[in-house]
Amino acid sequence: MKKMGVIVFLLLHSIFYTAFCFKDGLLPNGDFELGPHHTDMKGTQVMNKTAIPSWEVSGFVEYIPSGHKQGDMILVVPKGAFAVRLGNEASIKQKISVKKGSYYSITFSAARTCAQDERLNVSVAPHHGVMPIQTVYSSSGWDLYSWAFKAQGDYAEVVIHNPGVEEDPACGPLIDGVAMRALFPPRPTNKNILKNGGFEEGPWVLPNTSSGVLIPPNAVDDHSPLPGWMVESLKAVKYIDSDHFSVPQGRRAVELVAGKESAVAQVVRTTPGKIYVLSFAVGDASNATQHVIRRSDPT
Repeated sequence: MKKMGVIVFLLLHSIFYTAFCFKDGLLPNGDFELGPHHTDMKGTQVMNKTAIPSWEVSGFVEYIPSGHKQGDMILVVPKGAFAVRLGNEASIKQKISVKKGSYYSITFSAARTCAQDERLNVSVAPHHGVMPIQTVYSSSGWDLYSWAFKAQGDYAEVVIHNPGVEEDPACGPLIDGVAMRALFPPRPTNKNILKNGGFEEGPWVLPNTSSGVLIPPNAVDDHSPLPGWMVESLKAVKYIDSDHFSVPQGRRAVELVAGKESAVAQVVRTTPGKIYVLSFAVGDASNATQHVIRRSDPT
């Protein structure tokens, strides 16, 4: 009976060990610096679904070192030394402990490796969003993307999936720097009836990352990573910080990177016949653009 008790304990321990406790920032091994054992690899392909610590992989997934050569192209990893590449119908997933009913945003880095119209499906059941990554907004080829969800239970299984089917099974996007942040929906105040008018509440911004975080159009996102606001356009907007951009007040702002094709909106409760004043700041973020919105203060 003692042996049986030990076996049962170990089985229970192995079952619950896969759900990681959540805290703002990188997910466990979210930068993929802890890699598979060489016996679980065939070249760059990961052969065992649990070979990458803290992650479970499915399909054609590659573990890519920075500087890896693909034809005439050298693959560069934005931070650290390693990233993963998702081939045809490949995915990575991780189970995280969350608070039911709360809102969370996912942030991750992605880069194209082929000329095809690549896209990614990010999901936490029952929510999902398909994000095109064909347009590149940074000079490095890597962009940060965000996506948000509402927790339906005590655990959330974060899945990043490449739905593409290409002739070359290895022709898929690179993924790195997967992080998560709890969102706290702001309320209007007696000085500003707009929620989150200063854009201070938003997705996790990876430290030492100077490219900002793309917020997808509302059409592909059930819940906005920018609480209180909707991206009412076909193009994404960029969430920027004062550490790397010129922000006149506070620490955050929104950049309309697609010009006239970018728009943020919010529905506000008003009183008929009452006069309201809408004030906001527009300026240069010191990155050669003229489409930055800092504050929106209707009173």
